[in-house]
Amino acid sequence: MNRRNLLGTGLTLLLGATAALTAGCGDQAGDGAASGGGKPLVGVDYPRSDTDFWNSYIKYVPKSAEELGVEVKTTNSQNDVANLISNAQTFMSQGVKGVVMAPQDTAAIAPTLAQLENRKIPVVTIDTRPDTGKVFMVVRADNRAYGTKACQFLGTKLGGKGKVVMLQGGLDSINGRDRTEAFNECMGKEFPGIKVFGEATDWKADVAASKLQTRFASDPDIKGIYMQSSFALSGTLQILKQRGLQVPPTDPKHVFVVSNDGIPEELKNIGDGLIDATVSQPADLYARYGLEYAKAAIEGKTFQPGPTEHGSTIIQVRDGLLEDQLPAPLVTLDGAPVAGQPTLKFDDASLWGRKA
Repeated sequence: MNRRNLLGTGLTLLLGATAALTAGCGDQAGDGAASGGGKPLVGVDYPRSDTDFWNSYIKYVPKSAEELGVEVKTTNSQNDVANLISNAQTFMSQGVKGVVMAPQDTAAIAPTLAQLENRKIPVVTIDTRPDTGKVFMVVRADNRAYGTKACQFLGTKLGGKGKVVMLQGGLDSINGRDRTEAFNECMGKEFPGIKVFGEATDWKADVAASKLQTRFASDPDIKGIYMQSSFALSGTLQILKQRGLQVPPTDPKHVFVVSNDGIPEELKNIGDGLIDATVSQPADLYARYGLEYAKAAIEGKTFQPGPTEHGSTIIQVRDGLLEDQLPAPLVTLDGAPVAGQPTLKFDDASLWGRKA
């Protein structure tokens, strides 16, 4: 299924810099070096282009850049941290004033972040948060909440009993770890009668399909599946169809499926009864606010923890690191509350997947 220049400013801000807007934006600007034509030049690395979610994000970036008055140079690291490191070098040679990236390996990117910081090039990460190192802002949603929402949905639908498979992403990613840990913790605490089989997939569709097939062979009574990203969607549906398990929720053979992304195909599948729920990651807002924070960093603005004017909350993850946690609702067929928590109906017009 997201640094440098303003980092120093961000640290100062946390210690008590100038007053910021209620949601976090300071009103003082620096020199704001820009490309010819007055637009700040920002390097944007696309993490991959083999999933519908990331292809949607790629589509939103140029639209957001135009709206914000930002010029962008783009690269695609194709889920390879070596490519991302090389692409960062390219950005530096092109004279970018800020960088937006979504490192999938959140540990190995640290040396590159340090190099960008030394060059006084602020970095914004979207979707993921680096394990170490400094960035101006992290733009993502609460990924632990993803795992908890999936757990509560499946636990409620299964009545607290049975077996579920969790198709994990990459555990070298903070996203994979957050979703996995929260799902397991919730199941252990709230639904101890459910047995969870965790299958690591490294965000690869073929690996997910193979492991799900093997798990069904050994445990044919699986009743729930949590896909940590829509990368596993096609293979999961194919396996359920092959096994004669694509039946309505009222059928005792039904396997409840909750996904994570909120792509148009998932919303359609919920309406068609092929899956039961998804957590909608805001691909459009990742593009928008990744660039907006990069521009703000170039302009010398500062932020602080607290609610924002765009309906999210900035938190301090650790000393010197801020994260803007954007809303990511659970989407269901009927929009009814699950475990006392609100959900959105699959055809709700506010969902980015309905507008993509």
